[in-house]
Amino acid sequence: MAPITHALFESASGYAVFEAKLSDDIGSRTQAVQQSINDLAKFGKLVSLMSFLPFKSAAQALENINDVSEGILNDHLKSLLELTVSKTSKKSPVLLAVSDSNLGKSIKDALNINCDVSEEGQELIRGIRLHATKMLKGLQSDDLTKAQLGLGHSYSRSKLKFNVNRIDNMIIQAIALLDQLDKDVNLFSMRIREWYGYHFPELVRLVPDNHQYARVAQFIGDKDTLSEEKLPDLATILDDDSTLAQNILDAARGSMGSSLSDIDMLNISAFATRVVSISDYRKSLVSYLSEKMNLVAPSLTALLGERISARLISHAGSLTNLSKYPASTVQILGAEKALFRALKTKGNTPKYGLIYHSTFIGRAGPKHKGRISRFLANKCSIASRIDCYSDNPTPKFGEALRAQVEERLNFFETGAPPSKNADTIRKVLQDLALEDDDDDGDDVDVDMPLTTLEASPKKEKKKKRKSDAMDVDEDEDDEEPSAKKVKLSKEEKKALKKAKKEAAKAAEGEDGKKKKKKDKKDKK
Repeated sequence: MAPITHALFESASGYAVFEAKLSDDIGSRTQAVQQSINDLAKFGKLVSLMSFLPFKSAAQALENINDVSEGILNDHLKSLLELTVSKTSKKSPVLLAVSDSNLGKSIKDALNINCDVSEEGQELIRGIRLHATKMLKGLQSDDLTKAQLGLGHSYSRSKLKFNVNRIDNMIIQAIALLDQLDKDVNLFSMRIREWYGYHFPELVRLVPDNHQYARVAQFIGDKDTLSEEKLPDLATILDDDSTLAQNILDAARGSMGSSLSDIDMLNISAFATRVVSISDYRKSLVSYLSEKMNLVAPSLTALLGERISARLISHAGSLTNLSKYPASTVQILGAEKALFRALKTKGNTPKYGLIYHSTFIGRAGPKHKGRISRFLANKCSIASRIDCYSDNPTPKFGEALRAQVEERLNFFETGAPPSKNADTIRKVLQDLALEDDDDDGDDVDVDMPLTTLEASPKKEKKKKRKSDAMDVDEDEDDEEPSAKKVKLSKEEKKALKKAKKEAAKAAEGEDGKKKKKKDKKDKK
């Protein structure tokens, strides 16, 4: 292998090309040479700066670092390499050490310069990076550090800004918070019922709703202070149910609960206020999640609902990841533990995961739950792909797919044939084309068949003729295909094979007898 002649160093301030001297592949592996890289006096004899091309602005530095990270040869770097590094020739071969193999491939394709990403080249680049502040001319000691900090911030900001999953991240966080709030509200509601039940135990039976119970406990406070003057306000809390308000007043007057001190009642009221505020925030979070889901994945939301759709996106990581999953994966998404346990124990694999909470599976009969879950997963996969790759997502596709699932449920019960998927999608496209008055809508060819292409006729496979059947007549060959169309059982096939073997043995026996007779005649 040819020795390394040059090294490319990409820094936050610009590009630098160094000329490598005394390069030895075997010697570089020794510990003494590797330790000499840390010493600037010794390392300065190994490499020397040929050219340094600084960036003119922070925007140019960001553009170049994006190209380097993706393995693209930028014009800024290309001009530097064309000026400083001569092209490869037999007399003076050039081998450029680079840190990234993708970038080296781009340089090789564009400039025909051989690049090296071996350990020897990485050691050279490591030494240059270590002594960059002293080897690069025109830079102060802290200039490179400031440039690295600024470029790092702008690079991270640009990656976050152009993240295609940034809206999905909001949905993932919202559904995770909503699930946690459901647990917390249930736990706190149980606690307020138990705590306030010492003072007013009859209220638990009269007000079963958790949120309403917390509001009533916050309003009443001490049951002895409840009077007929507070009945209108109490009825407002109870959805204008004056009869229930009167029943609560009667129960408070004859309650068996114990009296509480002022400090205890103050703590119970504060806790009831906190439970009410958490419940109100949960309602606002549900509306926020519904708005986000209808904006990001309207078809999937129309098919499954906000909660289940958001859980599928959260479990997959993003809507893009969910759209890449096949329907079989979407079907068992969320049941990975049960799947791997079934594979390990060689048991039955699960039929559904997160989509089990859909109303369709609950409405299906026990025999058809697996079939409807497979069909629903298929429609979920279609809806997620439409939402992910559409320029203007619309819930109409989801509504049409939902109607298909309803038809499939009806098919299981009554046997009525469901509509085809191609016809359903074409109908939605026609409706969208009629509604769209812009010029973009004219490009959609609604009359184009989607999946109604006729299947090409299957080519008949040429059957290999067996050596034993070479003497079969043509008439028998013509009759074989018609005979093979009839499906035979295993026993019938065995019987046919036996009969063929016996016939072959009988034919061989007759041939042997004829030969013997001929031999006897010849002898006579």
